[in-house]
Amino acid sequence: MEELWQLRSLIEHEQYDDALILVGELEEMSRDDKITKIESFLEILLLHLIKKHAEQRFTRSWQHSILNTVDTIKRLNKRRKAGGWYLTADELQEATEEIWMSTLRKASYEAFEGQYDVHELSRMVHKDQVIAEALELITQENPDQ
Repeated sequence: MEELWQLRSLIEHEQYDDALILVGELEEMSRDDKITKIESFLEILLLHLIKKHAEQRFTRSWQHSILNTVDTIKRLNKRRKAGGWYLTADELQEATEEIWMSTLRKASYEAFEGQYDVHELSRMVHKDQVIAEALELITQENPDQ
């Protein structure tokens, strides 16, 4: 909020170059916030897919969570007014790769009721296959079909 007051003051004092710099900073802050939210939902998606692949089963609860998470990622990633996406397909892939280990660590507490540590669980799933499935769900039109 402070930034908006500062922006108003800069415009009122006709300091347009400084105002444009501040606008750029505000845009970057907004984009970073969107990316952080997208990554947190990517983590939920990966968590359920890791459990699905490791346990070789798929509950209705996981399916429901996956579909809701995919819908949320799509909604958050879409730039409504400007069009396009906050994260491209390549950037989504990169973000997914970056959060893989932390998600795998969390999945080790949930899959098989926490019987396996992160290293044991990592041998039960194919990282590339799980990530490809996640990205496919995010990029396809109707994931529930």
